[in-house]
Amino acid sequence: MRVVILEDSQQVSLRAAEIICRTVNERPATVLGLATGGTPLGTYRELVARFTRGEVSFAKTTTFNLDEYVGLKRSHLQSYHTFMHTHLFGLADFSVERCHLPSGDCDDLAAECERYEQAIDEAGGIDLQLLGIGADGHIAFNEPGSSLASRTRIKALAARTRQDNARYFGSVDEVPPMAITMGVGTILDAEHVLLLATGGNKAAAVRAFVEGPLTSQVPASALQMHPHVTVLLDPPAAEWLVRKDYYQHVEAIQVKLESPAS
Repeated sequence: MRVVILEDSQQVSLRAAEIICRTVNERPATVLGLATGGTPLGTYRELVARFTRGEVSFAKTTTFNLDEYVGLKRSHLQSYHTFMHTHLFGLADFSVERCHLPSGDCDDLAAECERYEQAIDEAGGIDLQLLGIGADGHIAFNEPGSSLASRTRIKALAARTRQDNARYFGSVDEVPPMAITMGVGTILDAEHVLLLATGGNKAAAVRAFVEGPLTSQVPASALQMHPHVTVLLDPPAAEWLVRKDYYQHVEAIQVKLESPAS
């Protein structure tokens, strides 16, 4: 796990966009796993800016989003379909046919979960998975207690998750109680996982998943088993890390090794 502590949240967004663009430019047909919420917004703005400047094209890129609320139509203002088209897909040259999100308003939710897993498999799997992390250590909508081998499925949302997401709705009562989410096992199948965390409210979760025990009570801790994880943090999110100085030391060495002059 490569833990990178950057100057501020803006630098987290810029570095994430740099990694994504480098991956897409090296492999235009890259399969991206994408996330929603406040954390990736800066990254999506930077991806759009780089596309506008002609530095990257997503025309051949395939995407799979992590999750979607159950019961919301795609056109709902708070659906993740709307979020992605508003903040990314509609602002760059993504192919609509290659942008995939689970359908939360279908008649057969169990079949939709199976279909989504199969679609990821048929695309060749996810090359680069972008993640945020909840304040309780959840990834996607895999709440504490989720199976670390889970696949795409329906998940009941924890009260804390609904409260955290209430700012996007009129009240917590309007936040759907369930979602379709990629499972932890699905996420672990990605070739490279890129997790972003900013703000002091994520500091406890960051310490728990980076330095704590592997446990289903902190679903993100499963990433300790993944061979290629990059964690981008701003100083407040990194504040509780016991080995913060060591991570900064290791990163300085890694940067030198990757320098063209080395």
